[in-house]
Amino acid sequence: QVQLVESGGGLVQPGGSLRLSCAASGLTLDFYAIGWFRQAPGKEREGVSCISSSDGSTYYADSVKGRFTISRDNAKNMAYLQINSLKPEDTAVYYCATGIPLGCSGSPAEYDYWGQGTQVTVSS
Repeated sequence: QVQLVESGGGLVQPGGSLRLSCAASGLTLDFYAIGWFRQAPGKEREGVSCISSSDGSTYYADSVKGRFTISRDNAKNMAYLQINSLKPEDTAVYYCATGIPLGCSGSPAEYDYWGQGTQVTVSS
């Protein structure tokens, strides 16, 4: 049974940082792209970042470029999202997802496996 578990969310002031983690079990992340998505109340789920398995290429939504950094540790079967310079509009539930072999996709429908999400709230 495949399971993804996110952690690291919390309440942070604007300008602060968080490091989100995604722990995988039941599959080997080496072979799959890993995506991070977020969903704010009343909004659709949007792609934030992705890292491929083929060559480690990374992709970011324009709204987070320069502030977010995605990484993976295949030896630990983990993925991470370092989020810096947080803004109130970054407030959302953040999800990691996987299941696409090799390359990335910004479409949630392409991903087979999802975590339960971790809440990030940016507020003073």
